[in-house]
Formats: sequence, structure tokens, C-alpha cells
Amino acid sequence: MNVKVLLSGGKRLVDHELSRYLPTKGKLARAMCYSVFAGGKRFRPLLCLATARALGCSEKRVLPYACAVELIHTFTLIHDDLPAMDDSDLRRGKPTSHKVYGEALAILAGDALNTLAFKVIADQPEAVKELSNALLEVVEGQVADVESAKLKTSLKELKAIHKWKTGALLKACVRGTARICQASSSKVKALTKYAEHLGLAFQIADDILDATATAKHLGKPVKADIKKGFPYLIGLERSKKMVAEEKKRALETLTVFGRQAELLRGIVDLYVLPK
Repeated sequence: MNVKVLLSGGKRLVDHELSRYLPTKGKLARAMCYSVFAGGKRFRPLLCLATARALGCSEKRVLPYACAVELIHTFTLIHDDLPAMDDSDLRRGKPTSHKVYGEALAILAGDALNTLAFKVIADQPEAVKELSNALLEVVEGQVADVESAKLKTSLKELKAIHKWKTGALLKACVRGTARICQASSSKVKALTKYAEHLGLAFQIADDILDATATAKHLGKPVKADIKKGFPYLIGLERSKKMVAEEKKRALETLTVFGRQAELLRGIVDLYVLPK
């Protein structure tokens, strides 16, 4: 199985489906599409599709949910980049939404993407519940992140912030998909643990890249989190060790799925600080 090929195919599938849901006429539509199709790896919707495969469930069955997750993710990015939040001028190698369309329309585009996401999955109440719970945690995490800029944050507190801000949406990817696929409670539990370890590894890796990579490589400003990220708090080498530990733990949770979890394993290897 060529994991890269399969994930690439999944990305094309998600992009095609997203184009079906998004409006096409008017300034608001242009602002929404600008951010959704600005690039990106489609990491979160691919996580949904990989989870479906691990559960022996049709990818098409969870495709609307995968798109809803990406719409929510894009909404959070638009709002995170605003001057009142992270005040970022660059996202995915392009000017951020508020730089192109102004703050008011950027906020409204984010609001519209948020609403559209739940419209897309309105007929899947269990998935709606998972995604809405995750979004509330993402907002809590953002509040804690903003507050942490004024204080000296402990490792425990930093992990808690990113359990909400980053991990919650990854957890929703696997849990919402599992609900749609009617997975057993034991498999939901295993997927939840997988997403928790994956989320922490992904965030620490992102902080490492923020501290070591270039803006051209990342497609967004670097050293934005230099005074509140994991490398700043515990050092670069210890951060790398934590990533390796969390990746190992994420992979260990997948034993119950056997070979069907090949894509979930591939996501860990390809998207979290690959060697």
C-alpha cells in the first residue's frame, strides 16, 4: 500500500467535495473560497477518511463530515490570524483573509464557514455533537492561549492548552467518523487515545518548526510562538524526544485495527515531524 498515493487521492476527493458545498457568487463567497482553497495538506479531513478505512467503513459515507471538519478548521484559522488574536499576515504562503478582504469580511467569512459546516452534517446528529463539543474546546484553548501570553506557563498548562486548541479537533475527526461508522466502544476508545497522542505530537512538532524553519517553508510567519511554545519552555532536544514518544504511543493504540490502520499509521509518520 502506497500511503502517500492514497492520501493524495483522498485530498483530491475532499477538495472536489468542498467545491460542491461552498457558494460561488458574491464577495462573501469569494472570501470563503479564498481561505478554504488557499492550500494546506487537508490533514484533518484525511484523518477522517483514514479512520473510516481503519473501521472498514466507506470513505464516501464520512466525506461530508470530513469536509465539515475542514470548514471548521479554516474558520478557526481565519479568526486566529486576526489582529485581535495572533495578528498574522501570512497563512499557507498567502496573505491572510483580513489582509485581502479586510477585518469585517474576514470575520463574516469565518462565521459563514462555521455555520456551513453544521449545515453539511445536519442529518448526522452524533457527528454534530462531537464536532460542536470539539469547537467549544478549541475556543477554550484559544482563550487560555491568549491569557498565557501574559504569564509564565508550566509544561502541564501548555499541554492542557493544546489538548483543547489543537487536540480537540483531531479527536473530533476520529470520534465523529467512528460515530458515523457505528464503531464499537472499544474502538472509539482506542481512536480517542490515538488522537490525543497525535494531537500533542503534532503541536510540539509545529512549535519546533516555528522555532527552526523559514516562513517560505512553512507558509506562515515563524517564531510567532517562540516565547510560549514547547522548545521555549523545555528546549529543542527535549521537545523532539516528546514528539517521538507521543508518536510511538499513538501508533501503539492502533494494534486493535491490524493492517486496516495503515493510513492512520501513515499520517503519524508523514505529518508529524518526518525524519
